[in-house]
Amino acid sequence: MGIETLTGLKRVAVLLICLGEDAAAKIFEELSDDEIRQVTRTMASIDHIPMDVKERVFSSYRESQTKFAGLFVKGDEFARKAIESTPGDKRSKFLLDQFLSGTETKSLETIALMSPRMVAGLLEGEHPQTVALVLSTQYIEHAAEILTHLPEAIRADVAYRISKIEKVSPVVLNRIEDALQREIGLVTGTAQKKVGGVEAIVGILNHMKNNLDADILEEMEQTDPEMAEEIRKKMFTFENLIALDGRSLQMILREVNNDSLTLALKTASEQMKEKIFANMSTRAADMIRDDLEVMGPVRLSEVELMQQSIVKIALKREEEGKLVLGSGGGDELV
Repeated sequence: MGIETLTGLKRVAVLLICLGEDAAAKIFEELSDDEIRQVTRTMASIDHIPMDVKERVFSSYRESQTKFAGLFVKGDEFARKAIESTPGDKRSKFLLDQFLSGTETKSLETIALMSPRMVAGLLEGEHPQTVALVLSTQYIEHAAEILTHLPEAIRADVAYRISKIEKVSPVVLNRIEDALQREIGLVTGTAQKKVGGVEAIVGILNHMKNNLDADILEEMEQTDPEMAEEIRKKMFTFENLIALDGRSLQMILREVNNDSLTLALKTASEQMKEKIFANMSTRAADMIRDDLEVMGPVRLSEVELMQQSIVKIALKREEEGKLVLGSGGGDELV
């Protein structure tokens, strides 16, 4: 065994053997399983270490200590674990998604820093498929705001295309980069990234304002009724509030006046009404019951708009970490 013929792996094996079992065990704690397998297999092949080789290996190790003085870390692994330890499951998941997106591909990240209205103006002349791809790479609240500011004529088409997207290849991302390079310097990555899909558009629609989600779904039904129905079933609805505990429901009700709540309950199930009434004062509940009995016909769209406004309050409180929501699943008179 000569020092000149030792590979890097064999030098490591020699060094660890010379350091002893306790030291080697502590070093193994910092290695991956694969690294440990490689080193231990090499160690198993060694039955004699000449004194001159031992001295040369130690000398080489000391030289490396001086040359590479400092702290060696696996930066990406450290960052990932630090993010995972951040308080709040939802916040840590959001930060981790952003981190992974940033390390795997920086494509379209500048869009996230631009105002929704500016992005909508930038994209309104692009093909709806391109717009859908861009929105699919953004966090849900930002994408919802951008969709809101897009021309009404293309909103439903863009929403439908988002629901059909699963993965995007580097080639497609490069095309998007080429189309937008002049306005925003975008850089694409090399690995495919999962974007879009039903879950993405459900989240986007749940965060839209002014009842635009209902308008978009109504238009989407003309193109693909089954997809529209699948999205509608997955969206968080007013009736889903029945699953909330009393404290969470009361928190939401405190932000809704009685007139608005009465309108929202017009089409609610009896179970939903009783759940609401059970979390109000008896006097307020009786007043709303009386108002419902004498209420005349109202447009379904008005009821849905009011219900959705209450849902928005619930979603906002969830974003703030104050409660946890599940998810579930026209101008006629009702």
